[in-house]
Amino acid sequence: MKAMVLQDPGPVEDAPLDMRDVDDPEPGPGQVRLKVSICGACHTDLHTVEGEIDLPLLPLIPGHQIVGTVDKMGEGVSQRRLGDRLGVAWVNGSCGKCELCTKGLDNLCDQARFTGLHTNGGYAQHVVVDQLYAFPIPDKFTDAEASPLLCAGIIGYRSLKLSEIEPGQRLGLYGFGASAHIAIQVARHWGCMVYVFTRSQDHRDHAMALGAEWAGDARDESPEKLDSAITFAPAGWIVPLALGRLVQGGTLAINAIHMSPIPEMAYSTIYQERTVRSVTNFTRQDAVEFLKLAGELPVRTDVETHPLEEANQVLQKLKRSEIRGAAVLEIPQ
Repeated sequence: MKAMVLQDPGPVEDAPLDMRDVDDPEPGPGQVRLKVSICGACHTDLHTVEGEIDLPLLPLIPGHQIVGTVDKMGEGVSQRRLGDRLGVAWVNGSCGKCELCTKGLDNLCDQARFTGLHTNGGYAQHVVVDQLYAFPIPDKFTDAEASPLLCAGIIGYRSLKLSEIEPGQRLGLYGFGASAHIAIQVARHWGCMVYVFTRSQDHRDHAMALGAEWAGDARDESPEKLDSAITFAPAGWIVPLALGRLVQGGTLAINAIHMSPIPEMAYSTIYQERTVRSVTNFTRQDAVEFLKLAGELPVRTDVETHPLEEANQVLQKLKRSEIRGAAVLEIPQ
């Protein structure tokens, strides 16, 4: 099969991904193999390719916003069928038996495997995944429209939950890329007033078009204090600024797999029972809940489609904040 392969991590400006012919993967017990049609590109891919995340597998095929159809099944698969259109996200499998898994916190399982990190991902013509982490796609979405739902959407949804935002409250979003442009639609559906902080004027315009009350730079003061906030930007300096804009008892959720150091800050910044918490990928339940909700709203995803061989250029655009909405790669058939 054809795939964009990372042999050695390095700056995306040096185009570290190479198009290669590699062997088709074979599904193991409880796994399905998908013939991939679309794979999204996101900041986690950027961190992976540039080596900001420790890589347990090299060479590696990145990508974890995958849409495809089942073309082969491993032994013991009972919940999926040949021809099913499914989505694969960051979590590729978990043990299902530990205390965290039995509590519904499979995202924190010590034996969790992640797509495009521990296993080869979707910048390729085929991918394998545990049947329990291959999710049906609502019929109303095309493959390209569905792709951002599988990372940006699900993890944005978990971030909303962990921010403890309530319907009708004021929510701050820091950064306005693929995840935030979906999260704002859910928040507006809940009747929340959304305030967006982003350095890009194009992203501010996008936020206003999607119903934001206000949009400005991360250093700007918001017109009102915020009940909750989410930062999607991997910039630690934003954390004390965001905490300072919260009401007493407010919560800041950090949606970033990699982040620059958080600077020292005065205790008064977090005093009055403000909370700061990280968001760690997603649970199976998050995926089921969000995909159902996305189909009901329906969520609208704004996508730029590029051929697979342009993966390096797409990640370069992502690094420069030049993607409006989400970028997806079309896989040759």
